[in-house]
Amino acid sequence: MENNLYQKSYAFAVEMVRLYKQISAEKKEYILSKQLLRSGTSIGANVAEANGGISMADFSAKISVAYKESLETKYWLNLLKDTEYIERSLAENLIMKADELSKIMFSILKKTRIDIK
Repeated sequence: MENNLYQKSYAFAVEMVRLYKQISAEKKEYILSKQLLRSGTSIGANVAEANGGISMADFSAKISVAYKESLETKYWLNLLKDTEYIERSLAENLIMKADELSKIMFSILKKTRIDIK
């Protein structure tokens, strides 16, 4: 499951980079889109770190950070949608993908938290 999460979070990060490039080029918006770029790419970076975790607690901590970053990313996507920097359909599609990542990570966290105790 973690490799699937890595692939999905990496693909999502690529989409975040492309979206940032589009927003900054077309809309000349740099502050909100930079926040989205940071949180959206941080998901995959933390998943990658989790996969290299030296203990189950280390793994779980990194997945927890990635989970929180996915929640933050959904916030920025909603804000950019509601302020009309990105189209509703695009935002909703990306929010759905971020939500899928969140659900996978939450499931992993539930399992790893049980294993740690």
